[in-house]
Amino acid sequence: MSIRCQVTGREPGYGKQVSHSHVRTSRRWLPNVQQRRYWLPSENRWIRLRVSTKGIKTIDKRGIEAVVADIRSRGERI
Repeated sequence: MSIRCQVTGREPGYGKQVSHSHVRTSRRWLPNVQQRRYWLPSENRWIRLRVSTKGIKTIDKRGIEAVVADIRSRGERI
């Protein structure tokens, strides 16, 4: 499974690591993605989401029902 936030869509960033001698090597910046369980009152069940810390703040602000509606409108299955 890819490292991707289901709410915000954040994915790893790619770039170069530059050493002291200026040798460049490829590296990745991974988002802080965590597996969280949320209670969905409308369906009376728990759902499990892979969300970044920014996604957790978005759910706290907008509410789980609105966020799940957006995820489903994109065609993702929950």
